[in-house]
Amino acid sequence: MMVKLVRHTPEPERTVAMSARLCYSPIGAAQLEEKISDEQAASLVRKLVSMGHLSTLEHVTFTFAIEGVSRVLTHQLVRHRIASYSQQSQRYVKEHDFETIVPASIASKPEAKAKFDKLMTEIQAMYDEFIALDIPAEDARYILPNATETKIVCTFNARSLLNFFSLRCCTRAQWEIRALANEMLRQCQAVAPVIFENAGPTCVSEGVCHEGAMSCGRLQAILAAKTKAEQKQKQ
Repeated sequence: MMVKLVRHTPEPERTVAMSARLCYSPIGAAQLEEKISDEQAASLVRKLVSMGHLSTLEHVTFTFAIEGVSRVLTHQLVRHRIASYSQQSQRYVKEHDFETIVPASIASKPEAKAKFDKLMTEIQAMYDEFIALDIPAEDARYILPNATETKIVCTFNARSLLNFFSLRCCTRAQWEIRALANEMLRQCQAVAPVIFENAGPTCVSEGVCHEGAMSCGRLQAILAAKTKAEQKQKQ
């Protein structure tokens, strides 16, 4: 998997702070931007996020180039509607010698891996045969597996990313998209540390878990560690 943050709004936290200040100021955005210090911007952004006033986060965007992932992952990714996507087309890009993403549960078992590889080889041969028979690539692709490697560019605003991370960084999320979300979060924190300082699954960002009986138990561990730290401070 290759994930790269290729573009983002310059000075994202100052942009958020300027937008928020404008709502309550008689002067214009350009003047406000000049008056706000980095420290003031950070303080205001923390306040906005903690209060759930997130509309101004929509002014900043982050664009990622993603490669070496499966169509299983991208089928899940594009369900996050408040984002823009451009994906490598199987209609226009012929899948000769297509690569596959192999789950660890299959790769770790020699017998299963051998059967997986055999099936992929058979699918490749059939796909190539269809193309040779002048079947359009847009129709030949119907036999390609979900494991087929793909490439995609996606753009999210910061508010949408916070929602994405709350769902996909959770240990209950499917392993491949969870790995993607964790890497995207790491790169976002490098350029907008205040916006994303508490981002992640809801057990981290909100101190709650919505998984009910299917909870992984991480919230209990977080709360126990917090209680222990508070008790230590009182000593």
